[in-house]
Amino acid sequence: RQMCIRDSIYNGSISGADAYQNFPGADWKWMAHETGHLFGLHDLYTVSPQPATYGSWDIMSLNWTEQALSRLKTDAAVLVSVLSTQGSVPRGAGTRMVVFAQGEQGTVGGGHLEFQALAHARLLLQGKTSQTELRHVLGPSLGQCCGGVVHLRYTRITSADASSLKQQLLSSAQPLTLFGGGHVGKALIQVLGNLPFNVHWVDSRDEIFPNQLPINVVCEHSDPVQAAVADLPPQSAVLIMSFSHAEDLDVVAACLKRQREHNDVRYIGLIGSKTKWATFQHRLEAKGFSAQELAFITCPIGVDGITGKEPEVIAIAVAAQLLQLD
Repeated sequence: RQMCIRDSIYNGSISGADAYQNFPGADWKWMAHETGHLFGLHDLYTVSPQPATYGSWDIMSLNWTEQALSRLKTDAAVLVSVLSTQGSVPRGAGTRMVVFAQGEQGTVGGGHLEFQALAHARLLLQGKTSQTELRHVLGPSLGQCCGGVVHLRYTRITSADASSLKQQLLSSAQPLTLFGGGHVGKALIQVLGNLPFNVHWVDSRDEIFPNQLPINVVCEHSDPVQAAVADLPPQSAVLIMSFSHAEDLDVVAACLKRQREHNDVRYIGLIGSKTKWATFQHRLEAKGFSAQELAFITCPIGVDGITGKEPEVIAIAVAAQLLQLD
């Protein structure tokens, strides 16, 4: 029966999540091993071996960095890092995966490359090898046809390494400051919590922030809200969507001033319509900003072609636009 479920997932007859819901008697630890890299079943199993319903799982628990650090408190692991690559490869240099005796978090690209990486990491955990660097050619011998080369490093880690591991896993993320904790802001936090961004979430209302946040999000109550612009990390992307158009205008003006003085803001996005932006342009021109400076603002925000106005839809469109930044 389990083989049939596995094959149905592989050939697309049913989704991994549907199988999980409709076949409660299956051995999902085994199924996660068999299909998890394709369908995320391992993450779902790790969150809770016996969840009440698929729809009740907390999206923040799917952040693999958070899960890895949580497990590292009690379980030793091996950090697998992509040192360098050549040619066509599934993941780039700096990619990391944390491998435990049972289960793993993150991915170095899936397929036979990852299968071999997992096997070698567990040999290292068991003390059956001392080799900490391997070169993998993604050719016929590995059952892959990418044609590239991946160099992997294997490092044993324990709970004592949690702080440095967190820094490593978050260090390469794009700094992003989000002004506004309304419906779209909250939806964005859920999306960005699983993407390579370090999010600084700012609002003038302290009570709007939820108690639980993804590991890559920190909150700041700032009143006046635009005062937080002075502390933006260099090369930050900025999203502006406060509850007030007056606040939005103040933040935009502060960001433009920061860009004029330091030229270190990577992107400034303002939620709103073309009409809103036309009004803002007149007011910002009156404050002394030039047409060239105003051209740096993106408004409306989000990738083209997505017309839905639901907060979750807007959040995905905006996140996609952020991922396009050079």
